[in-house]
Amino acid sequence: MPELPEVEAVRRRLERAMRGTTIARVLLRRANLRRPFPEGFASRLERQTIRSLRRRGKYLLLDLSSGDVLLIHLGMSGSFRIDEDGSPDAHDHVVFQLSNGSVVTFNDPRRFGLMDVIEAGWGSEHRALRSMGAEPLDASFDAVTLARACANRRTALKVALLDQRVVAGLGNIYASEALHRAGLSPRRRASTIATTGGRPRPAAFRLTSAIKAVLRSAIARQERPYRSGDFRVYDRDGEKCSRPGCGGTVRRIQQAGRSTFFCPKCQR
Repeated sequence: MPELPEVEAVRRRLERAMRGTTIARVLLRRANLRRPFPEGFASRLERQTIRSLRRRGKYLLLDLSSGDVLLIHLGMSGSFRIDEDGSPDAHDHVVFQLSNGSVVTFNDPRRFGLMDVIEAGWGSEHRALRSMGAEPLDASFDAVTLARACANRRTALKVALLDQRVVAGLGNIYASEALHRAGLSPRRRASTIATTGGRPRPAAFRLTSAIKAVLRSAIARQERPYRSGDFRVYDRDGEKCSRPGCGGTVRRIQQAGRSTFFCPKCQR
């Protein structure tokens, strides 16, 4: 499933094509994705100008001139294609025809994506957004915020990081990468990065910095082809740890049904 860096890359690409344009027509090629489209979906979007494109966690938010907000989640296989003729594919489910002649098509073979229209003024109250944690790339996300979110949590630290109420947009790949960069075991209890009073321990400062660094690096990588050496531990089971002087071997374990990659020697 796309994580924050991949969704941010999609946002930036769509912004270049859609910001400031008017949605001339919306074509729905089926009645639902993960859930049915809301009543009047197409009519609420047509003739609306796209004022801005934002991201909240793994969600895309298109602010419309009506005040409504188009909420989009890519699901596991969703993607956008931008072209002039809109040549159809069997998995093209939503087509946006824009006033500048461009056609933006949402393709989703597995249909786990989601689109909804949020009424003006109710964006933060939408069920997908109202419990979401801090944005990790915002200045407000710091060790204090992370420690407070993890305090008293008895679950493993890696599992806590995947909880969108703790950190918005962080997923399986970049949680593993951030923990390795911070030198923290994914199996340690989440509450150990905070004092009993909820104040940050040194581990919280290291982890906050690592999360920001990993995500910024990943966003920058979206502009070039993937290389196998891009990750420190993810999908590198059995390989030598990349930390200088470590000499450990990367292992893969299962946590909450997901694969976790880490170095048991340097991650404590």
